[in-house]
Amino acid sequence: MNGSPPPLDLSTLRPLHLPTGGGGAVQPEVVAAIALGFGLALLVGLIRIVRARRGTSVRRAALRELALAKNLPPEPRRVAQARLLRRLVRTLKGEDAARTRGPAWAETLDTTFATDFFRNGPGQALTDGLYRRPASTDPERIDDGLTRLLSRIRA
Repeated sequence: MNGSPPPLDLSTLRPLHLPTGGGGAVQPEVVAAIALGFGLALLVGLIRIVRARRGTSVRRAALRELALAKNLPPEPRRVAQARLLRRLVRTLKGEDAARTRGPAWAETLDTTFATDFFRNGPGQALTDGLYRRPASTDPERIDDGLTRLLSRIRA
């Protein structure tokens, strides 16, 4: 194709050459790529550990505060639980979500915890009737439901 005749035997071929700068067994480009990959793997692992600890610490703090509220009389207990829920939603979903009121607050709580505990369950006492006298609200059912919901926090 280029007009020259093909070589007749292998002795006319040019000898093999290593790429420039590759005189040693360890090439700097390969070492740099391995070091960069290892560094990125460490960084990803560190980020995952920090995120896991953050979620665990939020969950632990919430459960600890809920346990402290169980020692209070019924009225202050509901107020302490409601304040805890506000702070949790502020931490998990942001300030705008924590500012909602009324039925929107119950929906925000149910969305945050993936449940219907606050719209259709005993958690209504913490959203609708917080300052009303509890008629048939069982504080133990509320405590058990909140403990179950707070145990599932993964932030």
